[in-house]
Amino acid sequence: MERLKKQMEFIIEVDKLKDIIRQTNLTNGERKENDAEHSWHLALMAVFLSEYAKEPVDVLQVIKMVLIHDLVEIDAGDTYLYDEAGNGTKAAREQKAAERIFNILPGDQAEELFQLWQEFEDRKTPESKFANTLDRIQPVLLNDATEGRAWREHDVCIDQIMSKK
Repeated sequence: MERLKKQMEFIIEVDKLKDIIRQTNLTNGERKENDAEHSWHLALMAVFLSEYAKEPVDVLQVIKMVLIHDLVEIDAGDTYLYDEAGNGTKAAREQKAAERIFNILPGDQAEELFQLWQEFEDRKTPESKFANTLDRIQPVLLNDATEGRAWREHDVCIDQIMSKK
């Protein structure tokens, strides 16, 4: 029962991902998306777009990565891609968050999440490269659908966008 208790505590904790608001607007432009919506969208993209990966990928591995990659933002907050100051402290904030959040789980599952998260961050495997590509493309799709609304709100120019994508 202790294992199940830890798993349920984790499930309740990660529900907080719904409260983390990103800078990208939904396609209808009515509000900004939250991290949970972003992760769900990436998981769907992984299923339907995996045929376009440069190398064959384990889709389940990609789905796991995209579903957990932003859990650290529960503590660390969402750092906007074009926020130079925020990006300077992002790694340390996210590492600390990963240690707290993942360790709510039983040890074996905590270790699996650490490995998945680190794989995503390292961008070395075919799966992590594809997952990161999806993570970069999704906001572009939403910005395109809203005629660049988030970019305009933040005075992001085309050179900044191209340098990050």
